[in-house]
Amino acid sequence: MTKMTQSAALASIGAASRELHLPTVRSEAERLAEVAERSRASHLAYLADVLASEVDDRAERRRIRRIHEAHFPRTKRLADFDISASPVDAATIASLASGAYLDKGEPVVLLGDSGTGKSHLLIGMGMAACEQGQAVRYATCAGLVNELVEAADERRLSRLVSRYGRLDLLLLDELGYVQLDTRGAELFFQILTEREEKSSVAVASNLPFSEWGQVITDPRLVAAIVDRMTFRAHIIETGTESFRLRTTRKGRA
Repeated sequence: MTKMTQSAALASIGAASRELHLPTVRSEAERLAEVAERSRASHLAYLADVLASEVDDRAERRRIRRIHEAHFPRTKRLADFDISASPVDAATIASLASGAYLDKGEPVVLLGDSGTGKSHLLIGMGMAACEQGQAVRYATCAGLVNELVEAADERRLSRLVSRYGRLDLLLLDELGYVQLDTRGAELFFQILTEREEKSSVAVASNLPFSEWGQVITDPRLVAAIVDRMTFRAHIIETGTESFRLRTTRKGRA
């Protein structure tokens, strides 16, 4: 090919890839052509490499988008969880990372004192699920209830509940820090009912089940919520000793 012919070919590839929405083909075609020429690859091998590059890049963009849409407050991974300083063992971490609970729509409940790694595990579970192609959403319990109340006031509650129902995994953090009034608890219960035995909900709480009545004061509602969150659930206790406090003490020592 002459230089002019090559320029024309690249221009044609650029125009076609824009029309077909293949940005990676457009950006990588020339570089991969040079690689193919040096390795004396066939035309089919070159085409396979170009298309594989587009597929890989598209998968990475989807992964990044899923993580962005999950609204994680920070990045945490299960692989970085310090099992040496926690009662949570490696088998439990591996089970959460595998996402097997998602296939069965099983709940996960993380119970432990503040600073024992509940949020780390919750976010880590969500990150793992995102990387496996699952739709995930993280929220604090208070934040979720506020969003539901606002939606109810604006007469769009059913749409919001339906949207939360379509998620593969809903992560709810900080159950126990803010008391829910009766209306908020009823809306919270509605979300759990929408997802019951269909899609997983993971909740992190600093309170044992016997004390959830301190947050959800309606005895009927708290019993129903505990019932839904414990049926076929994976209940993981993270202990009582704060990672942050222990780290601070080590620093002072």
